[in-house]
Amino acid sequence: MANPEKLNITYVYVGKTTLTTNESNNNISIDELIEIRFNKPVNQASAEDNIRLVDENNQPVETVLSFFSQNSLVKIEHPAFSENSTYRLIISSHLKGEENESFVETIYTFSTLTRPLVLESITIDEKPARESVKLQEISLQPEIKMVFSHPLSLESLKNNIQFKSRGAVLDIQLTAEEENIFVAKPVANLEGFVINNFTISNKLKTADGSLFEGFETNFYTQADLTPKFPAISDDELLTLIQKQTFKYFWDLAHPVSGLARERNNSGETVTIGGSGFGLMTIIVGIERGFITRSEGVDRLKTIVDFLGKADRFHGVWPHWLNGTTGKTRPFGTKDDGGDLVETSFMAAGLLAVRQYLDSSKEDENALIGKINDLWNGIEWDWHTRGGQNVLYWHWSPNYGWDMNMKISGYNEALITYIMAASSETHTIGADVYHQGWARNGAIKNGKSFYGIPLPVGFDYGGPLFFAHYSFLGINPHNLSDQYANYWEQNRNHTLINRAHCVQNPNNFVGYSEECWGLTASDNHNGYLAHSPTNDIGVITPTAAISSIPFTPEESMEAIRFFYYVLGDRLWGEYGFYDAFNVTESWTASSFLAIDQGPIIIMIENHRTGLVWDLLMSAPEVQAGLTKLGFSY
Repeated sequence: MANPEKLNITYVYVGKTTLTTNESNNNISIDELIEIRFNKPVNQASAEDNIRLVDENNQPVETVLSFFSQNSLVKIEHPAFSENSTYRLIISSHLKGEENESFVETIYTFSTLTRPLVLESITIDEKPARESVKLQEISLQPEIKMVFSHPLSLESLKNNIQFKSRGAVLDIQLTAEEENIFVAKPVANLEGFVINNFTISNKLKTADGSLFEGFETNFYTQADLTPKFPAISDDELLTLIQKQTFKYFWDLAHPVSGLARERNNSGETVTIGGSGFGLMTIIVGIERGFITRSEGVDRLKTIVDFLGKADRFHGVWPHWLNGTTGKTRPFGTKDDGGDLVETSFMAAGLLAVRQYLDSSKEDENALIGKINDLWNGIEWDWHTRGGQNVLYWHWSPNYGWDMNMKISGYNEALITYIMAASSETHTIGADVYHQGWARNGAIKNGKSFYGIPLPVGFDYGGPLFFAHYSFLGINPHNLSDQYANYWEQNRNHTLINRAHCVQNPNNFVGYSEECWGLTASDNHNGYLAHSPTNDIGVITPTAAISSIPFTPEESMEAIRFFYYVLGDRLWGEYGFYDAFNVTESWTASSFLAIDQGPIIIMIENHRTGLVWDLLMSAPEVQAGLTKLGFSY
């Protein structure tokens, strides 16, 4: 009788890993089934007796065998193997097939993997922390809870975690709830509204050598609501803000020209538009008692005399001047001549001052005459570029009209058309306004944003200085033309801007009902006209503060927040610093004339209507508004 065919192994798997007899079998899973496929069915009783697992000490491992595919497939269940350990799968030569086939003993030796140390969960104040998620509104005394896959010693973990805030390493308290669960807390309260960093080093490992890949997360603390200054009444706070901000235009003014520096570190560079705002602040300063009338008039004389000698181009001042010489400082390569928009800001300031001065006083009357000469010398009609029905922003003696920038709405330049129409010497017609500025009605918007209708302008309104610069002296109460009611426009523009910050679709840190306001300002990368459609996380205090006539309650909330809550970082020598970005842990060190001026003026307009009343009392302005079709 012929010998039966031998019994052979086709393959051995642990999970999806193939075991071999002639190669090392490393990093084998600790908890997956072993499968042995034979070329023929095996005898179950023989298999039970002759297939066994032993550990590195030759001790048997408990197994349960199951048979499939007509007994040619054996699956072996076993307890989880120990990590980083060696095992042997022994199939004895006594194993028989169902038809008594013989088998040659085969041994598979394999080593299990070392399972890495895993951070199974980490929460900060019970909020899940992930490396890619920006956690906000974390308390100033947060609890960081870590759950690891392996037991760890408290000392080992403590030596491999680090808590940093603003780059400084903080002391932490670490406790163990279980052998793999730990809680870390900073010893001292964290600073509010800052980014914090928590790391677990990749040098952390278990006692038996399981390695950790490392972990790092950032989170932002909530605002520290502890008042930074003693409480005062809202009225006193508004006065304080006006007085402190006024120092920018009084103490920091250029010593020769008296004009406002572009920013607090601009040296010789003074700004025409910002100085126009500065003229209005001098009126406020006199009325509020920050300076005497005599001091104010003396400064106004200095400024007006300097403006009369400084570079002008068809009566139009450049964007920047040298504060000592009065010579043009180019704002750009071709922007080295007249800037009509900046000049309109100056013109509004000059007319407001003229209306404030007392013609019965000899020195003030002389100043009125000089202001009239400057005002009447501005050739607004020159900027129609040969009689076109639009104003052009720039003209240069070196480059002519090369910049080719039409002044079209809607933006900050409504005042430019009002001033041009108000001129008695170089006026423009109504068609220039309707076709050039209003673009034959194309400035209308009519859509709603965050449920708030916007009469004119860009979607979402654009930066908030559009609601400020033209309306420092032009009173928008009851001001209407065929395109908009400008009180509604400015109020709704402000409310849309605030609603965007409250809803915070970009998930920036710090935005809230009390912390809002997007407009042009410095930022962590330079300078930008921030708006709901150009939002990089920068809040600019002047945006909310200067909107106080339109949104008194909402702006006052922001003012209190900026002063009492953020005052330790935001309040400086000349009022509020220009801007801040909590997401980037950045606060400006700068003050800008065009941002500081509206704060003083619009607070005053909210309180008394002073500057509105002055400019609106000018007969030329009344005539200009009427010519353009405004009712007021």
